[in-house]
Amino acid sequence: MENLFQLFAVSAVVMGVSQTIARERIFASLRARLGGKDTWWGYLVSCPYCLSHYVAFVLVPLTGTYAIDVVVGGWPGWVLSWVLSSLLITVIAAFYRVIFWFVDESQGLVKRRQRTEEEEIATKRLVRKQVEQQVSAADEDSAPPAPH
Repeated sequence: MENLFQLFAVSAVVMGVSQTIARERIFASLRARLGGKDTWWGYLVSCPYCLSHYVAFVLVPLTGTYAIDVVVGGWPGWVLSWVLSSLLITVIAAFYRVIFWFVDESQGLVKRRQRTEEEEIATKRLVRKQVEQQVSAADEDSAPPAPH
């Protein structure tokens, strides 16, 4: 059970790191400096799925999250276990990314709806103020002349 928790935890970290580097404003200058999506390096850091492979390749040996055991021994078995475990973590991170997208998109819809309602309220206030000004101006024009 502990290994399963670590597998999902490392996958979540991979998703978070790759999403942050590939999409958030804080790394925009890095993505631009590497050429955006027009160069190989730029595309690598602009695509969360692509980047998650490399993040997983680094995090698997650092965390010891070898989720897939292979029967081949020696260094070929270690490399195969490293690559397959990294790919598994990448796939789980991709599922996390889809869930994250739905949550993020629904939050964006709520924020857009709130902004629209605030704009409508501000527009109604502005129209009401303009109407009040027109009414008060009309009242001044129709008022009987003041005696001298």
